[in-house]
Parts: sequence; structure tokens; C-alpha cells
Amino acid sequence: MTDARYTLSTCAAAIAAVICTPAFAQTAGTTDPVEQEEIRSASNIVVISAIGFRDRSEEAEPVLVYDEQFFQRFEPLTAGDALRRVPSVTFLSDVLESDGARLRGLDPGYTQILINGERVPGSQADRSFFLDRVPAELIERVEIVRSSSARRTGDAVAGTINIELRDGLSLDGGYIRGGGLLFDDGEVKPSAGFYYGGEAGPGRILIGANVQGRYNPKIKSSFRFSDSPENNADFFADDFDNREDQTDTRDGTDYAFNGSYVIDSGGTFFEIAGNFVRTERTESERSFEYNDPTAINGPVRTANPGNLLTDNINVNDITQESWAISAKVEQEWAAGETGVRVSFSRFDDFQDEFEYEVDFDRGTPRFTGDLSLTDIADKEFVVEIDHQVPLADDLDLVFGGFAQNKDRLSDVRSVRNRFNLTAADREGYDQFSETPEQFATPFTLPAAAPGKIEEDRRDLFALIEGQAGAVTFEAGIRWENTDVRIGALETSFDYFLPSASAKIAVGEGRITISGARTVRRPRFDFISPVLLEAELGDNDLLGNPNLLPETAWGGDLGYEHRIGRTGVVGVNVFYRDVKNLVELANTGVEGSEGPGTFVFQPRNTGNGEVYGIEFDLSTSLAFLGLPDTGIFGNLGLIDSSITDIFGSRRFNDQSKYVYNMGFIHDFNAIGAAFGVTYRKQGAAFGRVIGEEVTTTYGADLEIFVEKSFGDNFTIRAVGSNLLDSTKDEVFNKFTTVQDQIDRSFDEYELESEQAGPVFQLIARYAF
Repeated sequence: MTDARYTLSTCAAAIAAVICTPAFAQTAGTTDPVEQEEIRSASNIVVISAIGFRDRSEEAEPVLVYDEQFFQRFEPLTAGDALRRVPSVTFLSDVLESDGARLRGLDPGYTQILINGERVPGSQADRSFFLDRVPAELIERVEIVRSSSARRTGDAVAGTINIELRDGLSLDGGYIRGGGLLFDDGEVKPSAGFYYGGEAGPGRILIGANVQGRYNPKIKSSFRFSDSPENNADFFADDFDNREDQTDTRDGTDYAFNGSYVIDSGGTFFEIAGNFVRTERTESERSFEYNDPTAINGPVRTANPGNLLTDNINVNDITQESWAISAKVEQEWAAGETGVRVSFSRFDDFQDEFEYEVDFDRGTPRFTGDLSLTDIADKEFVVEIDHQVPLADDLDLVFGGFAQNKDRLSDVRSVRNRFNLTAADREGYDQFSETPEQFATPFTLPAAAPGKIEEDRRDLFALIEGQAGAVTFEAGIRWENTDVRIGALETSFDYFLPSASAKIAVGEGRITISGARTVRRPRFDFISPVLLEAELGDNDLLGNPNLLPETAWGGDLGYEHRIGRTGVVGVNVFYRDVKNLVELANTGVEGSEGPGTFVFQPRNTGNGEVYGIEFDLSTSLAFLGLPDTGIFGNLGLIDSSITDIFGSRRFNDQSKYVYNMGFIHDFNAIGAAFGVTYRKQGAAFGRVIGEEVTTTYGADLEIFVEKSFGDNFTIRAVGSNLLDSTKDEVFNKFTTVQDQIDRSFDEYELESEQAGPVFQLIARYAF
């Protein structure tokens, strides 16, 4: 991004601020104040006086709102963990992890993730943001926006998840949090935080800091075969190739901070806010391959006398930092209400990975060493202006503009070193107690070859919103223009994205109906004009900088009904018709692995459909005479249809269903409570060139028990993953496309991953 573009955007923000400044002086105190948020005392956050339920939004859009009270008692570590309790959110993560949220089961790139209503950059090639980077303790509420609106960017084919962090109007007083987590292998990790909100000069301030130990010990086992059961019923006996036993441990610490300063006076609202998250993590894998389904062998000497095939160690040191700062002004004046927001955000991802392997399955054992460095810097500068004008009673016009300059710089380097091992090297080597690092020779990484992608977005939008009798409505249109530069290559595209939503009150219930056009921009690795050898099985992948975004028309139709004072039950059906789908096509050029392999390139081709039905329930049992018991549950039945070069399938890795249910009971007389939640998601199938994978998960059970002491102190114990959940995968692997069509397997693999329970003991004290 050039300095000129930064200057242009900065000037736009400055001009807008100058325009609004005279209005501040003229109208302060003469109009109704900007609607204020409810400020909760710290003691009410520490000692929860009532069970939290799903909230009903009064806006026209179909929005589900869950505040911290709904999540807190189960002590989720991250925003991803919290979202495991809301409708139709699935994950394709390892056991004990919740990173890329898959709303309606679709790839994370189809879901728009917002922090405080703003898009955030991340390291993922599909533009998604991993939610395990946001500590749950910083969250004030989570909003699930099922359909799109002209007031937000249209990158929301599946929907939008907006995470609102605490601000200066959300906390009065302070509290400290401390405790620890105990893992199945005896490891203990600390958890601590400090949060304070109060008056500061003419406004209010909030500061929060959190340190969280992260740890995930898993055990994996794999069985590989030369054919599959679809070709041979006795494949386990006839086609067995090898077995792999692996330990996989993620060990690290997250550091997080957020702050906010708010002035809310008369018709003027001003906020400056920032947040910062740093992750330091080491991912360590150690695996052994054997040529027997059960047996292992002892120390390796001058030859390989037993069953050991390979000994592999993989260690990845990861340091990630993300931070954002924003300033927002809202001003009511004679011509309406004007809002200006300026923000800058950045994500840095540095990974230093090595993999060493000793291969004994050959005449002379060989050492292989791979080193790789990944350095990604993704930054965004945003200016947004909107203005609201009353057209009549209960009818407003809102219009504005959005400018975003995005730079993504990627530097990925790798090198491989191979040499045969002598008898002296092998003498005394014990694969169970030593690592093959002793065999490494110096590596020289190639010179940096960074890739730079620049995107400049310029959007305009307008909408009308209001209320007519029992109907609350919104209808608008957004024009999005994007210029993309990849080195010397330039391309641009623009789209008109209409949207409309309405809520119709019917007694104690209401009907919601929404429709919108949305987009999904291409993956970064798909538009980068780089040839990746053997990326798709033995086939190569060549990027295509001329890819256009996928577009979708979609609709939601729902009904929700109030139960008592706080409860709600709802049902929603949805449909998405996706056009310009990005799929891989054969260029006809021979691949780097020789005859029978090809170079594949992503292209815009074909269409797809996504549809399903969602149920949710959140209510107390007061109507049954149990006012201190709350129940919650939701179920998403999701499906889709897509056609690739092999035929029809669902969208890749979309689970067929996901549900969770639970209850909380308060013992008010003794200041105690306990609760249970149970979650299960269905199988998912994914198919790309060279590989097919079916993934299934075991169920997850969580239980908490808490005790409050007075009005300021609470201790809570939580047990997670109490069913020792597993992730099981079946891989079909093929060398060429024709082999995949003919079902001629290169390898068939069964892999299972398991982790044990996690126990937390957390205390909070308000002051």
C-alpha cells in the first residue's frame, strides 16, 4: 500500500471529523442523548444472581444475542469454546480446540468474523480468523447474524459472528480472576486476569488483561493400507501397509489486553478502544511407523531387526500477535446523526518449524531434515462514515461509505537435507529415548521471496429502516468495489448487494424474514500466481490471480416465541444459492512428478446450494414451578449440494447436524449452582483432487459446580471433555485424477485422535 493511499484515507477521516466538530458545539445537550448501554457492577459479573438466557434482538435483522452470563459458568477459554453452545456452529479442529468457526457447517471463509463490529485480519489463506485467539474473559456478548445487511460488508455467505468486547460502559468496579487447569497427563496451566471499569474525567474507562496457559496433549494412531474395503472385504488382513503411533502436544501461553475510553454526553458519543493478543506456542509431534498392526521393536543397532519403519519428530515454534486500535464518534445534530470510525489492525504470524525423520525401511537407513520459516504480516486501515436522517415518524434513511486498504506480505521459505546413516551413527541409537536431531547437518535457507497482495476496497451503502404497526423492517443496497494488486498484476471487481429484513409481531411471538446477496473473496493461495509442486497428491497447484469472488443469494425465514419473562424458543429455515463457485480444473499440463500427473488451477465454475433448519430453546422452568432451573438447547440440520469433477457432493467438510443441550440450577439459599452441557456434531465429508476424508467426532460433556461467598467472591470448578472425545478420520488417497475416478487407491488410512478430560478451578473477587 502506498503512502499516497494511506494519506488519502487519513484525510477522508480528518475531513469527516472537521465536518462534525461544529455540530458538537452547536447541539451538545440540546437533543436526546445517544442510547446508553447498561453498566453492570463488577460484583454482578463475579456473583451471578440469575441464569443467563439467549436474548431477543429488537432490530429487523435476524440476530441471536448471547451475553457473557450465558457462557461464563462453563468457563470457556476462548471465543471459539463459547461458540460451541450456539446454533449451527461447527468446527473441524483437533480435539480440545475451537479455531475456525463453520457457521451452517461451511468452510470458515464463508463466515464473516467481526470484533466490535469490525473485520479483523488473520493468518489463514481463506481470510478466516481463528476464534481461539480471543480470550472468552474479554467478551461482553456474542451476536449471531443469520442474514446480511447493507450496513455491513457483504463477506457473509453463511452469516456473521460479531464478538463485542467489554467497553467503558460495560463494567463498574473491578475484579481479579485466578486459577488453573489440570490436564489428563498431570500438567497444570495457570489462568489469571484483571479487569476494571470506572469514571475517568468526563468519561468512563475500562482496562482488562488476561494471561492463559494453553495445553493440549493428544494421542493419535493410524493404520494405512494399500487398498480400501470398497475393493476388498478382507483388506485389513490382505492390504495392511503400516501403523503409526503418535503423540501430539500443543503447549503455550496467550497474553491479552483490551481497553476502552468512552465519553457519552448529550448527543455526542466518543470512544477510543484497542485490543492486543499475543500467542507463544510450541506444537510437538513424535511418531513411529511399524510394519505390524500391534508389535514394536527395541533399540536400533546396525540394522533394523524389528518392526520399526520410520522415526519422526516435528516441532513448530509459533509466535502470533494481533492488535487493533479504533476511534469512533457519533453526533446528533439538526440534520440527523453522523458517525465516523477510523481503525487500524494488524496480524503477525511467525513460525519456525523443523521435521526430522529416520527412515529404516531401506537398504541403508536415511536421515531427512526439513526446515521452514513462515512470516506473514497482514494489516488493514479502515475509514467508515454513516449518516442517519429521519424521513418521518418511525422511518429513517441511513447512508454512508467504507474504505479499506489491506496489505498482506507473506515470506515462506523451506529447505530439505538428506543423507544416509552410517553404522556408527546408528550404534546405540534408541528411537524411544533420543531424537534424530543428533544427525542434523547445517541447513541454509533460500533467500526470502516474499509475496505481496494489496486490496483496496471502496464501498457505498444506503438503507431505510423503521416500524409500521407490528412490522419492524430494513431494506437497503451496498455497492462494493475492490482493486487487487499481486506484484505487477492488477484486477478489480464490483458488486451490488441488496438486502432486506423484517420482523412481524404476532402475539407473544414474531416472524422474521430476510433476504440478501453476499460474496466470498478468493483464497490468497488461490490468487497468488505461484506453482506449488505436488500440492494435490502428486499433482501441482497453480494460482489464478483472475479469480472472481463467489456470490450467493440467500434467505432466512424464522419464528420465535417468548416463554415467560426471559425464555425464548425459535425455529429458522435458510437457503443459499452460490454462484461462480471456485473449483480446481485440470490445465492439461504435465505435473512435476511426471507422466500421469497434471497442473491444476482454481477457476470459477459451477454452482452450489446450502439449506437447513435450526431450532433453539433457552428458558427457565418457572412455568413448571422451577424458577431456579434454566434449560437450553439447539439443533441444526444442515445440508448442501455441489458438483465437482468427480460428481455431486456436499460442500466440503460440512457436518450433517450439530446439537447441544444442557441445564443450570441455582441453589440460592446457599449461594451455589451447578450445570451440565452435552454437545455432538455429525460426520463431515470433504473431497479435493488426490484425497477424500470423512471426519467424525465423539460427544463432549461438561459439568460445572460453583459456590459464592458473600457478594464479591465466587469459586467455580469445571470439568470438560469428560467423555474423552475422539476425532476419527478416514482418508482415501490417490496418485492421479484417473486413479481417483477408477477408485485405484494409493493409500487408505484410518486415523484416530483422543484427548482426556480437563479440569478447571477458577476464583473471582470483585472490588
